[in-house]
Amino acid sequence: MSFPIERPRRLRRGDTMRRLVRETKLTADDLVQPLFVVPGSGVRTEISSLKGQYHLSADEAAKEAVRIHEAGVPAIILFGIPEHKDASGSSAWAEDGEVQQATRLIKQAVPELLVMTDVCLCEYTDHGHCGILHGETVDNDPTLELLGRTAVSHAQAGADIVAPSDMMDGRVGAIRDALDDAGYDDIAILSYAVKYASAYYGPFRDAAGSAPQFGDRRGYQMDPANVLEAMREAELDLIEGADMIMVKPGVAYLDVLTKVKETFGRITAAYQVSGEYAMIEAAAEKGWIDRERIILETLLSFKRAGADFILTYHATEVAEWLE
Repeated sequence: MSFPIERPRRLRRGDTMRRLVRETKLTADDLVQPLFVVPGSGVRTEISSLKGQYHLSADEAAKEAVRIHEAGVPAIILFGIPEHKDASGSSAWAEDGEVQQATRLIKQAVPELLVMTDVCLCEYTDHGHCGILHGETVDNDPTLELLGRTAVSHAQAGADIVAPSDMMDGRVGAIRDALDDAGYDDIAILSYAVKYASAYYGPFRDAAGSAPQFGDRRGYQMDPANVLEAMREAELDLIEGADMIMVKPGVAYLDVLTKVKETFGRITAAYQVSGEYAMIEAAAEKGWIDRERIILETLLSFKRAGADFILTYHATEVAEWLE
């Protein structure tokens, strides 16, 4: 009998064999494309910190949504950058707000495309924090009513899924109650259940103009050292009525993603955040990495770790590659 008895390399011979036995597959159906919506019309301005991503007016966002849908991506998530900011973030729930306008136009242009909307106040407050302030501390409970109001305004505009990212205690329950009371009991909630106080968010804060004017968000976003806390956050949001949960950021928290998915067995998303995207783009521009292979390998790591879908700025481009 010759050695070795088992030869795993037999199943690695050629592309067709590898495709046949591949354990984890990435498709366009696994991807969600973020978009940044700004005031005005005819606006399409590249974001300096997120090469290849744009500030889009509502009409341009609708045009981009058509391309995204044609690429096979099933969903987008909208972030609004308003013209007016104040202490309470009142533009967040304005009927003519950027997200609300874009949602209406997108649903008219491509009704089949799922529209998710980010529900948070940080882009809309003049202080850059995610809720109403009491001194220099975010006041949790008064903020909940405003988050509910924002979610309802997005549902009224035609959003299919609202995604609270503020990390206030009890916000999923407050939003669920507000939606149900307004007759939107069929609108799903994707909760940013596990959102760490991460250094990976820098380019997003530049893109959204949402950096805190003082202090930081460690008082309400999670400590990167904690995993048991992540389990508790996910559990609470599911109890309060979240239909889906998310882990954010992505690549540095794959262990957390796996544990959340294995523990609860619910639809779980990962967000490949702006810093992760920017690092890939910067290294690729320098010629240090094979850009396409790195992007696909990274997205596969999220699927392998348990993600049911991935929010990524590469979504549309990757969908076009896969097709």
